[in-house]
Amino acid sequence: MTHRLRRCHISVPGSNEKMLLKSTKLDVDVVIIDLEDAVAPSEKENARNLVAHLLQQETWRAPTVSVRINALSSEHCYQDILHLLDHDGAPSARPQTLILPKTQRSSDLLFVDQLLIQIEARRGLDRATGLEALVEDATGMLNVGDIATACERLETLIFGMGDFAASQRIDTLNIGDQGGYAGDLWHYPRYQLIMAARAHGLEPVDGPYANFKDATGHAADCTAAKCLGMTGKWAIHPDQIAPITTCFSPSLEAVAQARAQRTAYEAALAQGLGAVSVDGVMVDQASIKLAAPLLAQAALLGL
Repeated sequence: MTHRLRRCHISVPGSNEKMLLKSTKLDVDVVIIDLEDAVAPSEKENARNLVAHLLQQETWRAPTVSVRINALSSEHCYQDILHLLDHDGAPSARPQTLILPKTQRSSDLLFVDQLLIQIEARRGLDRATGLEALVEDATGMLNVGDIATACERLETLIFGMGDFAASQRIDTLNIGDQGGYAGDLWHYPRYQLIMAARAHGLEPVDGPYANFKDATGHAADCTAAKCLGMTGKWAIHPDQIAPITTCFSPSLEAVAQARAQRTAYEAALAQGLGAVSVDGVMVDQASIKLAAPLLAQAALLGL
């Protein structure tokens, strides 16, 4: 699996040229160009052509540009893939990953995988396009463990709570909102998806919080997702980029603490000890496993 920074992913409508051009300047880990929900049915073809053109003409500040294609159940899915990938342009003119919405089973991803294999062979491409599975209904969540094993190019599992709430008939009208539930409404599906992702070496990514004016609710939602083990979260407005990025970034204090624990533990091992006290905290092999993802992310960020 390709290792990428995935703290914040901002979604941009594929039919809005002005917003697409603005997205090239955004300081964010991932820009998601949306050809699905954010594009009216009558504009699907125009959006597809626009996105394919801009990918060949523009350079994004974000290190990763992904495209959410249309679902397999639509007539647009295979056309999206062909327009975006089956052309003579340079590899940089193609999205780094494709996001498959409404993924319900591993065979959905295998279909896209086989198309990509043929396109890459036909075009002589060495760089494989990554796949991301957007799990957003009850069927997909029941099959999430199987989905996680679909193919080698799969990089992430994404929780799409909007369509998931609709499939479950959850009583809420705002995507990501708790809907008056006394506990954490999203705890169970988030945990299911995170476990499936981590068990198979994938990155779990959380869906958006639609009420971008509710900074307090958004902050609480980010914290809940991170505490459970999510790598990052989708944004639907530029104002959400900074808080999401901050939430899913390791603090300098945490990085320093993790490094101190690792250094002390390695010194203890050299003395034949399996545990050591660091600032009043007992550190052993399990502690080092907890610190490893934080230190890996710090390395990616150059901290």
